[in-house]
Amino acid sequence: MYKHIEEIALNSWPSLQTIVQDGWLLRFADGYTKRSNSVSPIYGTCPEEELAAKITEVEQLYEGAGLDTIFKITPFAQPAALAGTLASLGYVEVEPSSVRLLALQQLPEPELECRIESSPSGEWLDNVARMQGLSEGAVSIARQLLSRSRLEQGFAMLYSGGVPVACGLGVIERGLLGLYDIVTDPGCRNQGFGEQLVRHLLQWGRRSGARDCYLLVVQSNLPALNLYKKIGFREIYRYSYWVKQKKGLDMTS
Repeated sequence: MYKHIEEIALNSWPSLQTIVQDGWLLRFADGYTKRSNSVSPIYGTCPEEELAAKITEVEQLYEGAGLDTIFKITPFAQPAALAGTLASLGYVEVEPSSVRLLALQQLPEPELECRIESSPSGEWLDNVARMQGLSEGAVSIARQLLSRSRLEQGFAMLYSGGVPVACGLGVIERGLLGLYDIVTDPGCRNQGFGEQLVRHLLQWGRRSGARDCYLLVVQSNLPALNLYKKIGFREIYRYSYWVKQKKGLDMTS
């Protein structure tokens, strides 16, 4: 039922290169985020007895790129035996995550000032880097990923007293708004700024024609889970990454 959301999420957070192999999307972005450097097996009918050989082929491609091999396993992953085969080959499950959905109706108006721009400005990238502790290399890759998108994007910065206190990204495709990189300045947390930022992006999405909003959240991130529950998001499915670590990937989701 929600497979289209998984497809839209792949479009919304792109990679530098994608290779398609029998329904598996192999994504590469120089190691910046697991989303952009993992295998999404969204369709395909590889026989179970051939899975190990196919996984080995995939591993060789990632090894050639200097990356760990990571699979994103969702309820839609094909074939169904994939997770079991990965476990038998030494892969481990990390970052169980939740995909949540909200209908964009009767939204309360946010209060604080927020600027939402259509492209990733240097100020937005600098503040995201500062709040997340990103390296210069990660910022450079993020700029490339986000600048190449052909989807409608909203790069949001929330201000308090004229100072940026939270940042985030909204992406719209086919009537769905996706929220990404929602982050609050470490020194300004637990003050409601994250909620204000999200509400601004929800209003922006609704004005831009989105009917529903989805987001991805790691299940261990209790403050974020509580925030999204308060706003009204409901869980629709879960996913996790399966990792055979070799090289030291930036493990940001």
